[in-house]
Amino acid sequence: MDLQRLKRICDLGGVSGFEDDVVLYLQEELKKIGPSSIDSMLNLYVHRTEANAGDPVVMLDAHTDEVGFMVRLIRPNGLIEFTPVGGWVTSNIPAHQVLVRTVDGTYITGIVGSKPPHYMSESERTQAPVIENLYIDIGVSSRREADELGVRTGNPIVPRAELEFKDDEIIFGKAFDDRLGCVAIVEILEALRGETLSVNPVGVFSSQEEVGLRGAQVAAHTLKPDVAICFEGTPADDTFESADRRQTALGMGPMLRYIDSKMITNPRFQRFALEVAKKYDIPVQTAVRTGGATNAGAIHLSGGGVPSIVIGVPVRYAHTHYSVASLADLQGAIALGRALLKELDSEVIASF
Repeated sequence: MDLQRLKRICDLGGVSGFEDDVVLYLQEELKKIGPSSIDSMLNLYVHRTEANAGDPVVMLDAHTDEVGFMVRLIRPNGLIEFTPVGGWVTSNIPAHQVLVRTVDGTYITGIVGSKPPHYMSESERTQAPVIENLYIDIGVSSRREADELGVRTGNPIVPRAELEFKDDEIIFGKAFDDRLGCVAIVEILEALRGETLSVNPVGVFSSQEEVGLRGAQVAAHTLKPDVAICFEGTPADDTFESADRRQTALGMGPMLRYIDSKMITNPRFQRFALEVAKKYDIPVQTAVRTGGATNAGAIHLSGGGVPSIVIGVPVRYAHTHYSVASLADLQGAIALGRALLKELDSEVIASF
């Protein structure tokens, strides 16, 4: 695995709707794989040079966007009011650094500020924070100064964090949901370069998952896949569940879910994936999710229906500034994706 590329992909800014930097970087990285294209939703499609037109199409999906914010307005004193893009718990937002993207594409550091406790009433101290009472301070004292720096209403804002490697096994960083999925697809396509397969895998790096699976809806209708494998940075549960209830723990392998809020996983495809994992001695976890969703929720409903599975890399503290993940779990997701593409063929797909 290319660790420096992993860091680069996670560190890039790309809030929903503004995934340009991530998409262009991935397109450049994968130019040796085969032809690629970008649609008006900023979905990136990467095809293999070795593809045969008559083979079943396997959509390898991961989303490029991350949760973040958007400039709502700039106060006369230069402080920025903002709105969330994607799902945030408000108490996780204050006192962190962010990067505000300017009109020329550069980023300015800001700090999410709030009313100091010294000025709070007792009732205010015990209340959960609300977005309306937070603001971003970029170190200016007027709206004019902010304007001169290129800050405007509608500009995207991303968490400021850089990927760190811990003991060659654990990584800290932002946007693991779902840049880890993007990395998995890149590694899989590179590893299979030059190999003959019975299926035609197409890498799809989709946009705007965090705001309603929007890019994947367009991508699935465009590509018309026969089956889909979605790679996700999926929330881990090992920091709050008891040992006997954990289904998504770090270091235990990728997670394959049976259900979430948007999809009941195709049971035949799920069974096949678990059998392949066993055949190739790849540790995996299974889960029954009561919440959350992935692009598979949109893809499996496209066309006449697309059998889909989700390979999730467990991520602690998803949708915050800093997440934690295991490189072994990411490598397991890559290994499982490669194995599935080697084992899939038209007969197997027809059985789904």
